[in-house]
Amino acid sequence: MKSFPVMVQQDQPQTSAKPALTRRDMLKGSGVLMGTLVAGSPLALLAPSTAWAVELKTLSKVQGETLLRMAQVLFPHTKLPDAVYALLAKDLDSDASKNPEIAKFLADGIQALNVLSDGNFLKANAARRLQAVKAMEGQAFFNTVRGKCVVSLYDNEMAYAALGYPGSAWEKGGYINRGFQDLKWLPNPPASASPAPFMG
Repeated sequence: MKSFPVMVQQDQPQTSAKPALTRRDMLKGSGVLMGTLVAGSPLALLAPSTAWAVELKTLSKVQGETLLRMAQVLFPHTKLPDAVYALLAKDLDSDASKNPEIAKFLADGIQALNVLSDGNFLKANAARRLQAVKAMEGQAFFNTVRGKCVVSLYDNEMAYAALGYPGSAWEKGGYINRGFQDLKWLPNPPASASPAPFMG
């Protein structure tokens, strides 16, 4: 992209003014993942805006989105928005930007995923995506993405808000007086799940 100098009037002294910063200048990465949060959702209430964007430095937008969708196959949650799954792509992109071998490893894995999805993982239906991911189970690429998912998806404030987890409690006196029995995102177990009391 060409950059054009700032126009300065002839009767004013020349300055070292820089060209105006454009949106494209701000997003110089290889790709950008973008989306919106559902208005009124717990995550939207915490965020300053319903729009979100994750810049990728090494991976392309298509590669990042493929990793995002793979994460949704591995760890499906209807309550987690794409913005949380995009954190996986961001973390893997960070690793790739530090090591060209990791970048190639991820690119090859994504290509293999596409081959298993009849050419395009992103355009495949849910059943085909699941089949493709299962076919890679046990391979290094599968294990790397799954291992990174555990931290990227669940160890962040956005996931806590979306899933209703109140966060760490030890520094606040523990859970006895702070939500010990208020698990709301799982159904109550049936009475048969508890053993009969010991009458000794």
